[in-house]
Amino acid sequence: ARKGGVPVIASIFASSAEEFAQISRNLDADALELNLSCPHAEKYGSELGRYPDLVESVTGAVKAASSVPVWVKLTPNTADILELGLAAQRGGADAVVAINTLKAMAIDIETGYPILGNRFGGLSGRAIKPVAVRAVYDLASRLEIPVIGVGGISSWEDAVEMIMAGASAIQVGTALLQGYGVFEEITSGLSAYLGRKSITLEELCGMAGRCS
Repeated sequence: ARKGGVPVIASIFASSAEEFAQISRNLDADALELNLSCPHAEKYGSELGRYPDLVESVTGAVKAASSVPVWVKLTPNTADILELGLAAQRGGADAVVAINTLKAMAIDIETGYPILGNRFGGLSGRAIKPVAVRAVYDLASRLEIPVIGVGGISSWEDAVEMIMAGASAIQVGTALLQGYGVFEEITSGLSAYLGRKSITLEELCGMAGRCS
């Protein structure tokens, strides 16, 4: 990754604050993204990232163990994602990333068995974009740290909407199935839009919040 000549952001996950810290100490990265939305310790029975106190403690442990920026990826599978974002901020996060995948399921109607071996999985792509936009809007309106928007972005129009909601940056995942050209399509389309509207990216960021 270093040979590419671009910033390297490492996504990491573990089962405890101590393990997160240990992993972070052994990575040569420009930033760390903490994936707190995978199944974790049995005592919590679900995802570590659903618990504000654990989000705060993991974030704090990684910040103490590493000298690079730390981003915390937040799960939408919660009653209040803002509560999780505030916990990450208290832990010292440099930014939050919203959102991770939505818990979902698919069943083979011929056999009656769940299609995934673990029964449940993460839903991504276009279907979750409205959920992601709402989460980014809520977080950006209250947090003092940047919000990075992700979830269903596959066009420059999607990027504009996410930035208007308050995203300081965006991520593209599922849309890569279209090929790497999606990056150029989004950046060129966004640039043309800004020129047509005669506004800057900074003015676009959070516009929906200022208009409401």
